[in-house]
Amino acid sequence: MIRAVLTDIEGTTSSIAFVTDTLFPYARARLADWIAAHPEEAAPILKDVPGDALETLTRWIDEDRKETALKTLQGLIWAEGYADGMLKGHVYPDAADALRRWHAAGLKLYVYSSGSVTAQKLIFGHSNAGDLTPLFSGYFDTTTGPKKEAGSYRRIADEIGLPPEDILFLSDSVPEIEAARAAGLATCLVDRETGNGDAASFAEIAL
Repeated sequence: MIRAVLTDIEGTTSSIAFVTDTLFPYARARLADWIAAHPEEAAPILKDVPGDALETLTRWIDEDRKETALKTLQGLIWAEGYADGMLKGHVYPDAADALRRWHAAGLKLYVYSSGSVTAQKLIFGHSNAGDLTPLFSGYFDTTTGPKKEAGSYRRIADEIGLPPEDILFLSDSVPEIEAARAAGLATCLVDRETGNGDAASFAEIAL
C-alpha cells in the first residue's frame, strides 16, 4: 500500500528546458556579482570548491555537475530572481493536479532532487500553478546522498519513517529508478518525451 510519494523535479514534475534554458543561464550570469555582494554568506560554501572558485563553478554549471556547493549557490541566486518576479517556476499541469489530489487523499508528499532544498521550495513556491509548498511534508537533496545510489533512498525511507515498499518514487531517470528499486521502494518511470516509461504523465499514475 502506497502511503507516500517521493518525486524528482527536472523532467518529472517540471520541464528540463526550464532548468537548462532559464534557471542555469540566470545563475551563471549573476554568479560573480552575487558572490561579490555576499562575501560572508558565500565563504563557507566556496571552501568546498577547488581551484579558482568562480572558474570552477562556471564550469560545473556548463557541465550540469551535481555538486552541493554549486546547487546551494544557485538556489540562493534563484531566490532573488523568484522574489523580484524575474523567475516563475514551471510545473506541468498534470503534476500539479495529481499532487493536489494525492495530498487531499492523505498521501504524504516529498521531493528528492539534485537541486538544493532551497531551490526545490522556490520552484514549487513560486510556480505557474501557484504556491504548492503546503502539499509537501519534506524535501531531500544531494546532502542526503547521490540519486543513483540505493543507500540514499534507504536513508530517505528511514527519515520519512515508512517501510521502503510503502513509498512510490517518481523520476524520468532510469538509473535513479533502479537505485530506488534496489532500496525496496516502489517506482514509476515517468517518460514524457517518448512515452516508453511506466507513465507519460502524472495523469496516468493510479494510486
